[in-house]
Amino acid sequence: MTALHIKTNGEKTEVVPLNSKTFSLEELQKFVDGPIEILLTKDQQTMIVNEEGRLRNLPVNMEATSLIKGHIIVGNVLVCDWSELQR
Repeated sequence: MTALHIKTNGEKTEVVPLNSKTFSLEELQKFVDGPIEILLTKDQQTMIVNEEGRLRNLPVNMEATSLIKGHIIVGNVLVCDWSELQR
């Protein structure tokens, strides 16, 4: 699976990890511009969001919000498969 970077302006970009296998913590933090929080989408994909997004008053991400049940998502996000995360 290719990961999807979804920006608050609705722009979507397919991305791959620098090592072509798994995203590092530093890569994830760059995609969301800060500390990360991991959520599960409706279709069981992993969504990486900025943990401080609400505190920082980041704009609502309508595209990302449509993928999650019961949450309003703010800031840029990365949607990927759990296997694409370094552990």
